[in-house]
Parts: sequence; C-alpha cells; structure tokens
Amino acid sequence: MHTKTKAQGSLLALILVILSWHLLSLIVDRSFFPPPLPVIKELISRTLHDSLHTHFLVSVYRVTASLLISFVLAVPLGLVVGRTPALDRVVSPVIYLLYPLPKTVFLPLIVVLLGLGDSPKILLISLIIFFQILVAARDAARDIAPQWVLSMKSLHATTWQLYRHLVWPACLPSIFTSVRVSLGTAIAVLFLAETFASTDGLGYFILDTMEKREFAAMYAGILAMGLLGIAGYLLVDLLEDRFCRWNKL
Repeated sequence: MHTKTKAQGSLLALILVILSWHLLSLIVDRSFFPPPLPVIKELISRTLHDSLHTHFLVSVYRVTASLLISFVLAVPLGLVVGRTPALDRVVSPVIYLLYPLPKTVFLPLIVVLLGLGDSPKILLISLIIFFQILVAARDAARDIAPQWVLSMKSLHATTWQLYRHLVWPACLPSIFTSVRVSLGTAIAVLFLAETFASTDGLGYFILDTMEKREFAAMYAGILAMGLLGIAGYLLVDLLEDRFCRWNKL
C-alpha cells in the first residue's frame, strides 16, 4: 500500500511539473524555452540516434564511483570517531576546518594534476560528499543511547559485535539520509566538473548544445540529468527498504 501511494504521488508530481512547464513556455514564448513535448522527443531521438546515451552512462559512472568511494571511506571513519571521544576531539576540529572550504575552487588544480578524463571529476565529487557522509555517520554514532551500549556490554559483546549489531544498524537510517543529500550534491558538482575541460558527460552535452543554440537538445540534457537524480533516489529508497525494514514498521 505504501509503495502504491508513493507511485501515485510521484505520478501526480510528474503531471504537475509537465503542466507547469508547458504553461510557463506559453507565457515566455521564446525559442530558448521550448515546451516539454519537443524536449521529450529530442531526448528520445538523441538517446537512440546520437551520443546522449553515452554521455548519460559516463555521468552515471562518475556519480556512482564518487558515492561508493565516499561511502566506503566516510562511514567506517564516522562510526569510529562518533564512538571514540578521544579520537573525536582530534578529528572534529579537522572536519570543522575542511568541511566549509569551497572545494570546487580546486578543480583547475585537480585537472592540472590528474589531467582530463574521469579521475579529476570523481576526486572532486568525492572530496565534497565525503564530509557530508562522514558528519552524518559521526553524529548518528554519537547519539546512540548509552543504555543500549551498556546492554550490549552486559552480554559481554566484543567491540566488533557492538559495531555490527548496534552501531551499524542504529546509524544506518541517518547514513541513508546523508546519501540522499550527497546524491543531489554529487549531481550538482558533476555538472560543474563536466563543463570544465571536459569532452563527455551530461554537463558537457548541456553546455555544448547551449553554445550551438540547440535549446531543445539542451533541455533534453537537463532532463536526462534530472532522470539520473530520480533513478539514484529510487535506488537509495530500495536499498533503505531492504536494509532498514525494522525502521519502516
């Protein structure tokens, strides 16, 4: 029932967005803001008969790789820091110093060091979303009720068992929330990274078609990037439903 309601809500939202887009295009009435139908046709045409599907897959790879790298590095560190006060006192000031830094300004330097291709994009995205996931995991681990920990210790649980059976499942909902936030951030940074010294990806496609004044194709690229985000969110929802069933009761 919950899945059916969510699907109905998503369909209604999609209809409202398309209708609003169509009405706004009629009001603006300019070539640079076409209605949705020509854009959807262009999206299908460019996907089937042009290179849009290649750009899409390149962007999917970059976002997925960045999320996986950040997740694997940030989650264990965040959980350990959150449960180890002495380590937290050392690591937290470093986080507070580095987290607010606008890391996108280092993109030219990263490109100079790593060259063109996937590596500089993945590194930049990973640097940014690493801290988002790290802070969420650390704070969730900090907030675990002390009586839960005492209960585990009273059963002579080892450190590994404590993390496996208490810390990890208790923090997982917050970690999934941070992954959702990081996904939106990753796609936003991806666009910036792919418009700088790049020859592929959805960001490059959007900028290239804009410069050629192919506005329907430009919006098709924007729509493709939106679909990438929607697919990512749906995947995170599926994973959360799978691994956090107890949290949905």
